Amino acid sequence: MNRIKRILNKVDQLLQKSLEKLNLKWKMTILYLGCVLVPLIFTDTFILFMIVHSERENMRHEIENVVNAVEYNMKTEAERAATIGKNIYMNRYINDFLTHQYESELDFYIAYLAFMEDTLFESSISSNQTRITMYADNSTIVNGSEFQQLQKEKGSQWYQALQQTEQDTLLFCSFDISIGSEVWPTRKISLIQRLNLYQRDGCEKVVKIDLDYSGLIRDLVNMNYDFPVYIYNGNQVVLSNRNDQGILKPFETADSIPKADYTHSFQLYGQELKVCILRGNEDFLFYAQKNIPVLIPLLCINILLPWILVRNINRSLTERICRLSEVFSGGCEAEELSIVEEAAGNDEIAVLIRNYNWMASRQNELVQTVYKEKLKEQEINIARQNAELLALHSQINPHFLFNALESIRMHSFIKKEYETAHMVEMLAVMERQNVEWGNDDVSVSEEVGFVQAYLELQKYRFGERLSYQIELDDTCRMYLIPKLSLVTFVENACVHGIERKPSPGWVFVRVYEKQGQVCLEVEDTGIGMPEKFLKQMQKDVEDLNIEKIREMEHIGVSNACLRLKMSSQNTAKFLFESEEGVGSSVTVQIPAEKLRKIERSGRKKK
Repeated sequence: MNRIKRILNKVDQLLQKSLEKLNLKWKMTILYLGCVLVPLIFTDTFILFMIVHSERENMRHEIENVVNAVEYNMKTEAERAATIGKNIYMNRYINDFLTHQYESELDFYIAYLAFMEDTLFESSISSNQTRITMYADNSTIVNGSEFQQLQKEKGSQWYQALQQTEQDTLLFCSFDISIGSEVWPTRKISLIQRLNLYQRDGCEKVVKIDLDYSGLIRDLVNMNYDFPVYIYNGNQVVLSNRNDQGILKPFETADSIPKADYTHSFQLYGQELKVCILRGNEDFLFYAQKNIPVLIPLLCINILLPWILVRNINRSLTERICRLSEVFSGGCEAEELSIVEEAAGNDEIAVLIRNYNWMASRQNELVQTVYKEKLKEQEINIARQNAELLALHSQINPHFLFNALESIRMHSFIKKEYETAHMVEMLAVMERQNVEWGNDDVSVSEEVGFVQAYLELQKYRFGERLSYQIELDDTCRMYLIPKLSLVTFVENACVHGIERKPSPGWVFVRVYEKQGQVCLEVEDTGIGMPEKFLKQMQKDVEDLNIEKIREMEHIGVSNACLRLKMSSQNTAKFLFESEEGVGSSVTVQIPAEKLRKIERSGRKKK
């Protein structure tokens, strides 16, 4: 134990001697690298690994949902066909028609017409998405439409497959190349069922129900999956959501399809179907690129923010020490000692600078003369005059700005650049309102005018991406509200709602009176906001006061809400509504009796 302590002491001494040879800037850099950057690299790598793992788990759940949906869709279509087959299977009238011995083709045709007029038959097999063919080992049946002789199908693949199974119902997938009623070879998925309920007649009967193959492909494509989905029957690809699939093309083989990333098998009426999904090349880099919106803020917080803090701490130390060193170096030859400015702070360097300033001040007082005192007094007078001159300039500058804007507007109007002239006029309206604060209250009509000017400027900026509509009830025009309060909500809708939305959006502004309440409503079709943020905003507004506003970083909307509360004797109510991807709205309700109103003569009425 003692040996370990001695080794640690030696290492500590060696490190201390090495650091003493470096300046303060390099020491802070080493501190940042060793204590911040390197640990953060390991931490961020672990977080990235967890994100990738979570993404892969989400992908696995999504694929399982896709497989379940595809399996459900296939089973639903097969069950629908099986229901039709069951209705035919139990229909005694159909059985008698298939087993009856007809004397001639005319006799069969007359019986067929009578059979097709039977509503019970049509209701039992009616379907717009399937094709039904009934076969019977009856040589007196004339081949055509729904009824065929079974003898001509005994060499077909589907009949041979039915004979090889003991099940009465069989799902069969084939590329039918036989030339019968079909003109072209087609892909088929059929449900074949023996009609053996009535076996005493000695006639073999089978019904073959061809599912709507195009409809199955269409349903699979309309599911809009982001990755290829294949359904195999043995070595054949019978269904896929790729656009190159067609009913007239032969089935592809599994050898022509890339290896699947996920496979799921299920049984369906004697056939084993397999759903295969290709996810593509989704490696670690893929998930990292996918989560760039999360990683970039993470890197900024974990790397950039500590670097900024260390850099500013470094500057806080080194710059003040260098400044103090320069004062000490130049103070020996000067007539009086210099004072170090900006001695704020509570650390040791700030205390040292304040002590030096006190010492320098006491020293300079000892060498002060009447001449220097008078000279200082003259300098103070000159500084006061300069301050007054600057104050006059600050009053003149706005007038110069409005005169310049008016000049630009008139030149644009003369040159027939009417849109530019209108935008300059709207900008002058907004700037004048921001500068002139003689009275905080304006009429609703004036405030709506400011809103109109602001939206015109934003419309000029965004073009077709921004549309707006303003509705003002005539009964509300003369009410007085805080200046720029309604404009603040409109600005918030444009900046946080419409500006971040890539597609076009609307801003609706409505002012109306309802059941004794003056309602100010601003609605946008922007990106909306999360429910958690919406609830927090509602809570903050309800408990709003001046002390809380001073602690806030962004005070635009909060400032407007507090001013509306104060002007309405704390009776204003605020309702925030939002839905992500749809938009947001804010409604302010103020009792009309709590608002002052301008009478027609121009006087304010309490």
